[in-house]
Amino acid sequence: MLIDSHCHLDFPDFADDLDSVVARAQAAGIERMVTISTRVAQAKGLQAIAERFPSVYFTVGTHPHNAADEPNLDRESALALAAHPKCVGIGEAGLDYHYDYAPADVAKRVFRAQIGLARELGLPLVIHAREADDDIAEILREEMGRGAFAAVLHCFTSSRALAEAGLALGFYVSFSGVLTFKNAVELRAVARDIPLDRLLVETDAPYLAPVPHRGRRNEPAFVADTAKALAEVRGIELAALAAATRANTLRLFAKMAADGGAS
Repeated sequence: MLIDSHCHLDFPDFADDLDSVVARAQAAGIERMVTISTRVAQAKGLQAIAERFPSVYFTVGTHPHNAADEPNLDRESALALAAHPKCVGIGEAGLDYHYDYAPADVAKRVFRAQIGLARELGLPLVIHAREADDDIAEILREEMGRGAFAAVLHCFTSSRALAEAGLALGFYVSFSGVLTFKNAVELRAVARDIPLDRLLVETDAPYLAPVPHRGRRNEPAFVADTAKALAEVRGIELAALAAATRANTLRLFAKMAADGGAS
């Protein structure tokens, strides 16, 4: 059994066939899915999806792309959502200098606010990092010095240095379908060297469908293809990789592990 640790089931791409998407995931051996917040203001929609499907959990947070729209954490709303039994994390939060949709100072402030919330609530932080490795590593180290928190570097495509920085802080590293892309040679080398007890797998659906589904809408069922590729990279059986990533995901998302509702 596998867990898709990061997808976006509230996106319009799934509006017409969400029941079928979830059913296909379960048929493919995907035990649970975590649908990830990109705006606090829209997180109630994620809550509704999690309440509708026993196998789906959610997070609350502001994606760096949306930091300019949510420049100040709506603490009251975030706390109310985080108290839900199926809200298992904070984020996705981080920095993205590829698009620069938000001014850097605003994006950093929003990132730090979500780190603080994760620390306060004892919920793991889901980190988005794109072309901002140095600033992200600096912020994570500084914030860890203010008090411990758990986190995952999601859809990892960054440098080996950021992976090592995250591991040194006790974080997890999650790989998506990018791992299967022909040009992802360096990424596969990083994935090979991450300790087995720190690995997660995800789709980031509806984006980044793995081979052999490239060019299609991604969906949670396809996390099986990423897991297969990751097992091959590491030279282990798929069953062993699945067992490890499942255990790691449940260790990170402790509220999900404690919930008996998944089916």
